[in-house]
Amino acid sequence: MSDQKRDYYEILGVDRSSSTEEIKKAFRKKAIKFHPDKNPGNKQAESSFKEASEAYKVLSDPQKKQAYDQFGHAGVSGQGGFSGDGAGFGDINDIFGDIFGDFFGGGSARGRGGRSRAQRGSDLEYNLEISFEEAAFGGEKNIEFNKEDACTTCSGSGAKKGTSSSTCTTCSGSGQVNYQQGFFTLSRSCSACYGKGSIIKEKCSSCSGRGTNRKKSKISVKIPPGIDNGQRLKLNGKGEAGRNGGPSGDLFVLIMIKKHEFFTRENFDVYCEMPISISQASLGTEVQVPTLEGKVNMKIPSGTQNGHRFRLPHKGVAHLNSGRRGHQFVTINVEIPSKLTSRQRELLEEFASLSKESYPKNSSFIDKMKEWF
Repeated sequence: MSDQKRDYYEILGVDRSSSTEEIKKAFRKKAIKFHPDKNPGNKQAESSFKEASEAYKVLSDPQKKQAYDQFGHAGVSGQGGFSGDGAGFGDINDIFGDIFGDFFGGGSARGRGGRSRAQRGSDLEYNLEISFEEAAFGGEKNIEFNKEDACTTCSGSGAKKGTSSSTCTTCSGSGQVNYQQGFFTLSRSCSACYGKGSIIKEKCSSCSGRGTNRKKSKISVKIPPGIDNGQRLKLNGKGEAGRNGGPSGDLFVLIMIKKHEFFTRENFDVYCEMPISISQASLGTEVQVPTLEGKVNMKIPSGTQNGHRFRLPHKGVAHLNSGRRGHQFVTINVEIPSKLTSRQRELLEEFASLSKESYPKNSSFIDKMKEWF
């Protein structure tokens, strides 16, 4: 009678606010503990196992759980329960497959009907080195790599040309065979056809029945303007061929940008250093500065300090998927001569004696030191 049944939440040791994942974990513990194979001949364990299975089947189904929460066992009568003779138990793989996987005969390569599902091909990754300019403005590169591709002789079927595969007689084309374990029937992948449901009697001579061959593949890769070091491009369906009619995997192209002689990059801005002499920094001048599009003239005002940074608008890298561009920043590096002629030294000494008032920062620093010490 339904009023004699224990509360489903009590059976699994969870409360009504428990999530689906918490209910699943609780059932897993109970199922492992009371599984008939671990408790041979133990009727109490078998009863507890069936009781936990019944509770899980109801509480793991949102609609049945809602009905149970509102009306108790009467709300799910005939839906989730198991009668004494096992009626209503349903397919054991449906209940446990997502929890125990291959332990209960389930398998990621099989569909609900048992036949092997089409298997997607493996993804591949290719490291592509490009120039700084190619990353900034985009381009197109041809690459070559080896991969498993569909056999052109048999069109991926694995069978000799002019022949076809036949239904496996061991599993009758289901891809799996049934066997008894405890008080219920389980299934596993057919060892004769390896879960495919069919057998190739005359194999393709080119691929030996595999349906794929390792080949050299040549493709063109479009480099979008603005791509950065370490980013990946995804080429759908350019990976290895699938099996059993499954789709090909994808090809991921990892971008590696070569170092540039002049430039470094941060996001979409470009940076470089410009060495100038003391006289150029002091008197001011106009210099030619390298950019990604060639040389441009840039004015250096008189009195420019070492480390000063100038901005060249819109001379940087293109933003991905837009027409905007970053900027170029030019850092001034005032170069101090390491060797002087006697005449140069003489002129500098004379300049120094006449320039005491020309270094306000130096004078202020010295005055502060005098006060401090």
